[in-house]
Amino acid sequence: MTVHLASTLVSPSDIVFTPAVKARQEAYGSRAGYAKFESTRGWESRVTPVLAEFIAEQTSMYMATANAQGQPYMQHRGGPQGFLHVLDEQTLAFADYAGNKQYITAGNLDENPKAQLFLMDYAHAQRVKIWGEAKIVTGDQDLIARVSSPDYAARVERVIVFTIKAWDANCPKHIPRLVKVEDVLPAIQERDQKIADLEARLKELERKLLR
Repeated sequence: MTVHLASTLVSPSDIVFTPAVKARQEAYGSRAGYAKFESTRGWESRVTPVLAEFIAEQTSMYMATANAQGQPYMQHRGGPQGFLHVLDEQTLAFADYAGNKQYITAGNLDENPKAQLFLMDYAHAQRVKIWGEAKIVTGDQDLIARVSSPDYAARVERVIVFTIKAWDANCPKHIPRLVKVEDVLPAIQERDQKIADLEARLKELERKLLR
């Protein structure tokens, strides 16, 4: 069984703002604001320079899929910085490296191409949600070379190609501020060295005073 996205979306946000969701928005007072947003700027459905720059900086993301029965599945995907590649203004792709051999994402996509990518930048409290359709590509050596890194020690099993239908950059509320170890390690090492130097100087002064 293969499930396809509807082709009658009035706004890109209609991909998730279903009648049931809009009813909830209406009940809680947010529908008018979202309706105005949809009629003016709305969500994007293509890669913009801002999105491309954000994607190029990421080292991990989460990918959501669902099987033919609608059972959802979320899996982490990661790699070297920029592992998620922009192929064109509506297409993303990344190398799917060998893992635990459960193949849940791959199996789900065989039944249902609908998928979502969730990219989180904890250091800057930014997140991007991307909805669309994904497919598995195997044996395309040119594509594999384009999306894989020769310096990354992992074996590419397949490429996942993602077609964008809509994306949204959420507000930064409730995102914990986390930073990468490699970004703070130099400052920590510099601090530790200064402490060591001061302790050595203190010991030398104590030694001179005790003569």
